Amino acid sequence: MSAVLLIEDDDRIRLSLAMALEDEGYTAHAVATAEEGLIAQRRYRADTVLVDLMLPGMDGYECIRQLRRDDDVPIVVVSARDDTHDVVAALEAGADDYVVKPVKVKELAARLRALRRRARTAAQPSGPASSVLTFGDLEVRPEAAEVRLRGELVAVTRTEFRLLCELADHPGLVLSRQQLLQRVWGHEFGDERVVDVHVGRLRQKIEADTGNPRHLVTVRGLGYKLQP
Repeated sequence: MSAVLLIEDDDRIRLSLAMALEDEGYTAHAVATAEEGLIAQRRYRADTVLVDLMLPGMDGYECIRQLRRDDDVPIVVVSARDDTHDVVAALEAGADDYVVKPVKVKELAARLRALRRRARTAAQPSGPASSVLTFGDLEVRPEAAEVRLRGELVAVTRTEFRLLCELADHPGLVLSRQQLLQRVWGHEFGDERVVDVHVGRLRQKIEADTGNPRHLVTVRGLGYKLQP
């Protein structure tokens, strides 16, 4: 049974969402503050963390940053704020996905299952030991869950790695944001800003000049490709 940590200060939402997730087959541990959430995650090691942004004391952004320093657990923001700035800031802090309140529990549960499924897949070997996808000085090693640039290991999150692998599996082929949402996040429909922010974060790690990328290229009006 998958365990979810819910960090939500609204008592009514926290209780109702925890109960709804348990009805979906999850074990839910719910707390009201970021500080409690950080302690709870160190203690219980939930499979997924849900975080509200507007929390008393430490806010959700800092909570995400601190979680991400210690753990590669999938993090989903659940917030009433849907302004682009808030979405981008949360994803740049280290969140993997973003859900706007009011929450549709069936949709949220489906996203959580997709995140966990892809996290397990990323952690498993996917090819022979010699399998290396090479793009100039960039190497993607699916079987080792590694990315290397000029031989040096690049630290990427699970979601960034899945995104890079999906593009590397289709060298030179343009994949639309919607295709990437479906293949990497498991969304039939979703917020394309999630893709854009993760692409931007990857570029900061693998491109010498993010304004003129050589590897991860934007094809205006169509999507992204990894340049062979």
